[in-house]
Amino acid sequence: MTVTTYLVYLAIAVPLTIWVARTLSRNGRIFLVDVFHGNEDFADAVNRLLVVGFYLVNLGFVTLFLRGGSAVVDARGVFEQLSVKLGIVMLVLGAVHLTNVWIFNKIRTRSQLDTMSRPPVPPNETVQPLTMTEQAARYGY
Repeated sequence: MTVTTYLVYLAIAVPLTIWVARTLSRNGRIFLVDVFHGNEDFADAVNRLLVVGFYLVNLGFVTLFLRGGSAVVDARGVFEQLSVKLGIVMLVLGAVHLTNVWIFNKIRTRSQLDTMSRPPVPPNETVQPLTMTEQAARYGY
């Protein structure tokens, strides 16, 4: 029954990881294009790199987490071990996804602040600061 548990676990965890990666890639592209100011080629390249990293991290975790703590002897044990294993895999998938979204949101927020801090047109002239004597004369110190 232990080998059956391993096979069912892999049969669910691997396609789940592939589905999540494809969904994130497809739906995250628009977000990445915005983060990178419309540079679609750069956004697509980063998206592909993120997908590869996602696969490596999550499939590596799925593989490392394959081994169970105890032998499975009955159908109840199969379901119990699968629920724990698949639940943890889903939590890890969600954590990796949320971390990616958080990081890119920080990048996007920073780039928007940089855009907002620059004046839309260059200034007409530069005003020199007043000297201490000029300040005293102007403000009556």
